[in-house]
Amino acid sequence: MAESSQKQESWRVLEFYSGIGGMRYSLMKASVNAEVVEAFDINDKANDVYQHNFGHRPYQGNIQSLTAADLDRYRANAWLLSPPCQPYTRQGLQKDSSDARAFSFLKILELIPHTSQPPSMLFVENVVGFETSDTHTKLIEILEKTNFVIQEFILSPLQFGVPYSRPRYFCLAKRKPCSFQNQLLNNRLLWSPSPLFGHDDNTVANEHDQSQESWDKLLQSCEPVQKFLEFKNHSNQTDTESGFLDTTLVSTDAFGDLEKNDKGNGLDGSSLDYLVPLSLIERWGNVMGILDFIFLSLTALIY
Repeated sequence: MAESSQKQESWRVLEFYSGIGGMRYSLMKASVNAEVVEAFDINDKANDVYQHNFGHRPYQGNIQSLTAADLDRYRANAWLLSPPCQPYTRQGLQKDSSDARAFSFLKILELIPHTSQPPSMLFVENVVGFETSDTHTKLIEILEKTNFVIQEFILSPLQFGVPYSRPRYFCLAKRKPCSFQNQLLNNRLLWSPSPLFGHDDNTVANEHDQSQESWDKLLQSCEPVQKFLEFKNHSNQTDTESGFLDTTLVSTDAFGDLEKNDKGNGLDGSSLDYLVPLSLIERWGNVMGILDFIFLSLTALIY
């Protein structure tokens, strides 16, 4: 848990590689008392969407141009980072830290020892495979050198009741004197979310310990996909609590032609809602560890 002073005051958060704002939205959904004081992303289109969603346009530029003094000026308590996954993904060249897309993340890490106000908390998300990379080795080395305690997880949405099988790597780090509630899990890679919910689970599992039977049970306990994918004719409906555009409310117009073409092929209107285009399957099917496309909230990882 964070220090008592941080509980009383709003966390000042920096969101690196902010994209369309998934991490910021998760902070809001988790009801964390936090203010994103700046977001960073080089992609113009992503920043357009982020600005539409939150009324705040991220800093657009090369993160490698930032200095320790630049970061100190934000007086941030927490850094959220979701760096490019291409250097580590199965579909990529797996060039690791020699991939130019890894350079900005390495630069941010190298700035931490030079900041006069380093963050108290740091959160990193990436693909499975990152945990065996030399970039990961550098991450852990710098965090330990700058007095962070670390807990690492590889988790799938299935473990949170979401019918979407896509394990991801997560690193949670807190700078001393902050600490985790269960310190026995420090510096261990976990494949179970139980500790995040306060369960007494000191076991460290690896991918090979996850039997098909256990994953089948997880799937059976998931909410139906209909709960997450709803297609309605609403063009501008927003969540009144967050002001965030409800992306589940998608026009059905895109399925009109499909419905015309697929009559007589055993497809009804409801099944078309979840149809993945054949062209997409043919191109990317070999790297899709999924059941259906769905968004995973990081809410449970905040604590």
